[in-house]
Amino acid sequence: MSFIPQGLAGRDLRAPEYAVRVVDDVKRTDSGIEIKAVYTAEDLAGWDPATQLGLPGQPPYTRGVYPTMYRGKLWTMRQYAGFGTAEATNERFKFLLNAGQTGLSCAFDLPTQMGYDSDHPRSEGEVGKVGVAIDSLADMRLLLKDLPLDKVTTSMTINSTAAVLLLMYELVAEEQGVPASAITGTIQNDLLKEYIARGTYVYPPRPSMRVITDIFEYCSKHVPKWNTISISGYHIREAGSTAAQEIAFTIANGIAYVEAAIAAGLGVDDFAPRLSFFWNAHNHFFEEIAKFRASRRIWYRLMTERFGAKKESSKLLRFHTQTGGSTLTAQQPENNIVRVAVQSMAAVMGGTQSLHTNGFDEALALPTQRSAQIALRTQQIIGYESGIADTPDPLAGSYLVESLTDEIERLAWEYIHKIDEMGGAVAAIEAGYQQDEIETAAYEYAKSIDNDERVIVGVNKFTASGDSEPDLQAIDPQLEKGQVARLTAYKADRDHAALAARLEDLKTAARGTENVMYPMKEALRVGATLGEVSDALREVFGVYRPGQ
Repeated sequence: MSFIPQGLAGRDLRAPEYAVRVVDDVKRTDSGIEIKAVYTAEDLAGWDPATQLGLPGQPPYTRGVYPTMYRGKLWTMRQYAGFGTAEATNERFKFLLNAGQTGLSCAFDLPTQMGYDSDHPRSEGEVGKVGVAIDSLADMRLLLKDLPLDKVTTSMTINSTAAVLLLMYELVAEEQGVPASAITGTIQNDLLKEYIARGTYVYPPRPSMRVITDIFEYCSKHVPKWNTISISGYHIREAGSTAAQEIAFTIANGIAYVEAAIAAGLGVDDFAPRLSFFWNAHNHFFEEIAKFRASRRIWYRLMTERFGAKKESSKLLRFHTQTGGSTLTAQQPENNIVRVAVQSMAAVMGGTQSLHTNGFDEALALPTQRSAQIALRTQQIIGYESGIADTPDPLAGSYLVESLTDEIERLAWEYIHKIDEMGGAVAAIEAGYQQDEIETAAYEYAKSIDNDERVIVGVNKFTASGDSEPDLQAIDPQLEKGQVARLTAYKADRDHAALAARLEDLKTAARGTENVMYPMKEALRVGATLGEVSDALREVFGVYRPGQ
């Protein structure tokens, strides 16, 4: 017997006066998908839960990559940290671990990202500013001092110099008595998105792809627990893409990496299980959840149908999420705490494997210890108090979420097919396709704010005068001098003949077909710096200049 609320008994609830009133204004997601006033079963007419949904931990993995998801173990709470010197960053790592963080995530300064030592003229004024300065094995030893490398997982946001930082990490682990087979973590190592959206590239795309596949091969043999690439949509979204573009362009890059590895002679099931992805989390709660779900389904179908992967682990799209840096506002920065909470809940309900929550002050500076702790506590409250983690994919079957998942998947496939027709991601990048699409989307988004079509609380509505600025993280201007002095001493205390020989071995390998990881490791072992290794490869591969 159905329950009818008091006062409605005997009335025809199908009558027009009880119908949902549809308002005139159109609501759209960030990807331009129109949101209806109400969703019903009719919106899923013909929808097959067996093929489009499945169960958690089962194909097509729409509901998550593991059967129980967070019931047995929460996602890895991996707060991004890195500033100034290796010693300062090591202290922040330990603070976050003591506060309950379960994984490390390291940011590097621009010189380190671009393959320059701290004493290079182009490094002046940038040493330690947006991340930690790592020039040598000595710096890596300080960065990892007293950290349990056999227990903690470490993510390094590094691309052009990813091979160098990974080998330094491996060498320091070996010095600590931890074998390479025991260390776990991730290098971002995603150069294609650098050409599309971020700009910290060094070498041209094709030799960069060669180094990436060399890393795949090396790690499959020597560092088997390491995630060799974090195929990143985060920076594509930060540059202004829509949610659909974020996953489409990123997955297209993933296709290019898989194709390059296969062309280099690797079997898909030898490297694919260690591929991972990196998504952004923005403010449209339901679209973001749908985006995460759609991305898993697309990757499963690609790896199964296009690449013929046999291992189920090769078909899983495992991903890290970071809350949206570009959504943070300098005005009323405390509002960002709420934005980060909303974005984090979307990431968890969408099935992320690890999560970084931004500090509320990051529109103004690197996060302070206080804001980093608030960000971490946000994750912990979601994990331990909200109930969101109690069951996998809690919105499965929602008329709205399933409709959005299908539509985002459809839009993403359209972009992927377009890129395929252009010859793949590398050819499309060289033609400027993704860059142009992102630029157009970013312009439309900015225009919607300027026209007050989109509300940004504290910016174009609910503004307040006289906002007080929070205490900010400051970088000591004397830090650069100390870092350069330490590097000078390091360079003086080396076997220069052995160093020259090992760097020459690296150049020879780069000119030929030998895996560059082996001579690179030997060069680092005898004291080569990050800048010296990068210069050796620059000499062989050249430097990428857009439009040339």
